[in-house]
Amino acid sequence: MSIVSFGNYPKINQDLVTAQQQNALKRYIERTAERERIANELQTKNSLEVDTPQRTAMRKTLINPRDGLAMERLIGESDLFPTSYLEAGLKASKPVCRIEIRDHIGRVLGHGTGFLVSPSLLLTNNHVLENVDAARFSLAQFNYEVDLNLMPRQVKSFRLEPDRFFITDLELDFTLVAVELNDADGTKLSEFGFLPLFTESGKALLGEYVSIIQHPSGAPKAVAIRENKINDVFDDFIHYTTDTMPGSSGSPVLNDEWVVLALHHSGVPDPNDSTKYIVNEGIRISSIMKYLAAQQQSLSADKRKLLENLIAGTSKQPAPTADSGPKPMLVEELSYEWYERSTGYQAKFLGDNYEVLLPQLRSDLEQDIAPLKAGGNVLNYTHFSIVMSKSRRLAYYTAVNIDGSQLINLNRDADKWYFDPRLDRKYQCGPELYENNDLDRGHLVRRLDPVWGEQAKEANEDTFHFTNCSPQHKNLNQKTWLDLENYILQNAGKYDLMVTVFTGPVFRSDDVLYRREFQIPAEFWKVVAIVKDNGELSATAYLQTQKNLIIDLEFAYGEYKTYQIPVLKIEDLTGLDFGDLRQHDPLERIEAVVGRIIESPEDIRL
Repeated sequence: MSIVSFGNYPKINQDLVTAQQQNALKRYIERTAERERIANELQTKNSLEVDTPQRTAMRKTLINPRDGLAMERLIGESDLFPTSYLEAGLKASKPVCRIEIRDHIGRVLGHGTGFLVSPSLLLTNNHVLENVDAARFSLAQFNYEVDLNLMPRQVKSFRLEPDRFFITDLELDFTLVAVELNDADGTKLSEFGFLPLFTESGKALLGEYVSIIQHPSGAPKAVAIRENKINDVFDDFIHYTTDTMPGSSGSPVLNDEWVVLALHHSGVPDPNDSTKYIVNEGIRISSIMKYLAAQQQSLSADKRKLLENLIAGTSKQPAPTADSGPKPMLVEELSYEWYERSTGYQAKFLGDNYEVLLPQLRSDLEQDIAPLKAGGNVLNYTHFSIVMSKSRRLAYYTAVNIDGSQLINLNRDADKWYFDPRLDRKYQCGPELYENNDLDRGHLVRRLDPVWGEQAKEANEDTFHFTNCSPQHKNLNQKTWLDLENYILQNAGKYDLMVTVFTGPVFRSDDVLYRREFQIPAEFWKVVAIVKDNGELSATAYLQTQKNLIIDLEFAYGEYKTYQIPVLKIEDLTGLDFGDLRQHDPLERIEAVVGRIIESPEDIRL
C-alpha cells in the first residue's frame, strides 16, 4: 500500500514537513485504542450508525434527493453511480491547480497543489506557501493536465496577490491567498470556478470513502477516486488510508458529492520504516472555516470583504452534479462601464403606434422607490429595466422587450450573481436571504427573454443581478408560467414576435417575515402586451401564488395556482398604474370576471 505523500517542496520547507509528520504520528499513536474500537464497530455497522448523530444529520443534507443509490453507497451496500458523477468530478477538478514555488529571481524551488475556494481566493498548505514572500513569487497553474488523447492542455498561469489577501496558520497548516483575476493572456480566473467550503461538521463519516484531486509530485492533475477510507476523526484533523499513487499536499479531500471535507497535508510515517507511511492526514475544513471567521474583525475593509464572499458561500447545498439544481453562487460586482450601453426597456418596442409606457406607482408608494446613486429610479439593463423597493429590497416591477425573431439560446454557465453598483447595497437582497433554505433565486425577467440580437451575451449576464431575482420556494412549479410565455410568443404573429412583459411580486403587509428582516412575497404577477394578427394591442395579466408553500420554509407543502386575471386587478394588488394598457385587456370586456385558472395554454384568453 502506498500513501499520498507530502509533495515536492523546497529544502527550506523540509523542517516544516517533518514537524507536520511527527505531529500527525503523535496523534495517530494516541488514538490507537479508539481507532481499533471504530474499526471493530465498522465490521458490523455502517457509517451512519458509527458516527455521531450530529455529524450523520449533516451528512444526509448533502445527499442529492434525486440520487436513489446515495444512501446505499453511504452505508456500503452499493458502488453504483449515475454517469453524471464523473461529469461532476470533472467540474470539481477545474479549480484545482499546481502551485509552482519560485524564489525572487524566478528559480523553481518545488511544487504543491491548491484549489480555488471563492472567486479570487486559493487554499493550500502553510508548508507550501509559508509566508507572503513565498506567495509573491509563486504561480497558480491551471489546466496542467492531459486531454482525452493524453496530450498536454494549454496551462494557464496566474500570479498570487498576497498583498491583497493572505492568511496562514502553522498549526492548522493552511494558507489562504488572493489570486489575480486575469492572467497575462487575458484568461479570466472565473473560468475555473471554485469549490465552496461548508462550515458544518459531518461532511464525511467514519468508514466512508473519499476522493483526492491532486498534482502528484508536481505532475499533471490526477485523481484517487474512492480508494481513501476515513478511519479516524479528530477535532481538527481526519485520517484516511489509500491505495493511490504518491500525491501532493494542498489537495482537496472530497466526499461522494464532491464536497470538500479536508485539506490534505501530510502522511503519517511508519515509526518502524522511515520509507513508508501508515495513513494520510487532512485538516478539517470546518476547523479552517472556524479559524477564518475569528479573523474577520481584525482585517481591513477590503480584505474583510474578500473573506465575507468566501464565508457567504458556506451554506449546505446539494451535490454539484450536472442536474442537481442550485449551483454554488459566485457573488461579484460589475464596473460602471458595463452599464454604459444599457438602454433598458423601450416603450415603442411594439411599434410607433403601440407605445407602452412603464407603469407608475401610486402616490403613497413613490417615497419607497429606491433611488439610484446618480439620480433617477429606473435601473436600465440590456433590453429590460427594473424599479426597486427600498423597504422590501426587491423589485416593484421588471419590464422586458422580447424579439422572438432574434432570440439566441445561450447556455447557463456558473451561477454567478451580481450586486448593482448603481444602487446602494442596502436596497438589494443578496446571499444572506437565499442561503441554507429552500428558497430559489427566482428570475423575474426570465433569463432567455432579453437574450437576443447583438447584445445577447450582455443581456444574459444582466439577468443575474440580485435586483432581478425574488425569493421563490423550490417547489414552486414554473412549468405553467413558462408554458404561458411560450404560448404567447408563438401566437404573436405580427411584428416578428415582438412582446413586452412586465413582472413582479405582490407586496402584502402580512407576508411571511423571514430571518427577522426579509418578507417573502406569496404571489407573483405578469402583464404581457402583444400586437395580434388583426393589428390590435392585447394586454393580458396573470397571477401565480406560492402562499401554501412558504408557511414553513423547512417543511413546506401545498399546491400552486396560476390565474389569468384582469390587468385592473394587478393594479389593485400592486399599486401600479398601467395607464391605457388596461383598455386592451380581453377580460375587461367580460363582466364579473375575477380570474380564470390556467392549467394549460388552452386556458389562456387573448
